[in-house]
Amino acid sequence: MRLPAEWEKQSGVQLTWPDETTPWYDLPRVQECYAEIASAILRFERLFIVCTDKAECRARLKEIADKKGLDLDLSSIRFFEAPINDTWARDHGAIAVLGDKGEKFALDFIFNGWGLKFASNLDNCINRSFEFSSPFKADVKLVSMAPFVLEGGSIDSDGAGTLLTTKSCLCSLNRNDQLNQGEIEEELKAFFGLKRVLWLNHGSIFGDDTDGHVDIMARFCDAETIAYAISEDQASENYRPLKEMEKELKSLRTLDGKPYKLVPLPLPEQMWLEGYPLPASYVNFLIINGAVLVPGAGQPTDEIVRERLQSVFPEREIILIDCRPLLSGHGGLHCVTMNFPEGYLA
Repeated sequence: MRLPAEWEKQSGVQLTWPDETTPWYDLPRVQECYAEIASAILRFERLFIVCTDKAECRARLKEIADKKGLDLDLSSIRFFEAPINDTWARDHGAIAVLGDKGEKFALDFIFNGWGLKFASNLDNCINRSFEFSSPFKADVKLVSMAPFVLEGGSIDSDGAGTLLTTKSCLCSLNRNDQLNQGEIEEELKAFFGLKRVLWLNHGSIFGDDTDGHVDIMARFCDAETIAYAISEDQASENYRPLKEMEKELKSLRTLDGKPYKLVPLPLPEQMWLEGYPLPASYVNFLIINGAVLVPGAGQPTDEIVRERLQSVFPEREIILIDCRPLLSGHGGLHCVTMNFPEGYLA
């Protein structure tokens, strides 16, 4: 078994469409952000959208595209209807794994609303609904991983047998608390064919309610490079935990014993919504074929991050998308997408 890296060739991306049934603040702006993400993805690869009503979703996307002048070919999007609680595809989407003989699996882990914090009964059933009308090719096998609880945003793979994750999330209460850290690690190795798991014991971003998803704090860019969040404001709630995480990252080694090349991505200035902190992080980028989509914050740090990521991904286009509307749901661009390797989507 092998868990591919995000920079490997992809067949497409999943979005789950926000509508009136979902708990979004300022839904029209959130939908416009989704449409911009969809437009950017379609420049490079396929897209399928899970929604509660295909006709309404298509009509709203067309309305936004016309209003904002987006290049959005609706005929190239596949739509699948399912009841939903929310729209965080990274966490309720199936996780693609390749078998030793080229087999293709889509692993359907239990999604329980980030440790029973939010309703998730419908989102947890989305992948099984694909048995009746599937976005996947016929040779992709959907495998239930129950009772193991796992969100896609809590792990990151280098594609070569190393998984990066956080103890605060995977060992939190109400996920897999019947297992200790060592037992969880053994399960992960078996699921994904891993050689090792790198655990981060430090790091958090103020306002995050996932218990520390790694995809907002530290991400592989290639097998030897990790981009990570850093706070440059010593008065910030983020400064000390991210500084401690940086120390940990500096101590990590690649499979051949070399220090990782570390690329710090400064956090934008703290944003708030009605007194609540919003967990903005540029680390929540999405790698797709030929591009890296980066959650913009409308701040000077946007361009600093663009330049740093361009140096890491010289052959890909760096595309900043204003994702401030997504922060109202305490997530970002990577959180609302799920990518699938080449050969997966029909």
